Amino acid sequence: MKKILRMWSISAIRGPGSYSAGHIPNAFSLNDGNVKEYIESADKEKPLIVCCYHGISSRGAAEHLSQNGFKEVYSMTGGFEAWPD
Repeated sequence: MKKILRMWSISAIRGPGSYSAGHIPNAFSLNDGNVKEYIESADKEKPLIVCCYHGISSRGAAEHLSQNGFKEVYSMTGGFEAWPD
């Protein structure tokens, strides 16, 4: 699992309060307040896993990021709830 975390970026599509309450280790918070800056500055060649709590909101976020030039974006099925502890 640690090797995957080095090769991929993981974003948590959760508001600041939800992110603080829990997120996948090493995931960064991506939300309405910082998504524009992230799109402008991120490495669009590095694969990205997008995760929300249930795996529903992340689908739309992954599509938005793909439309903005990210080469490999995946929505995590089942979301944060499905992440093994």
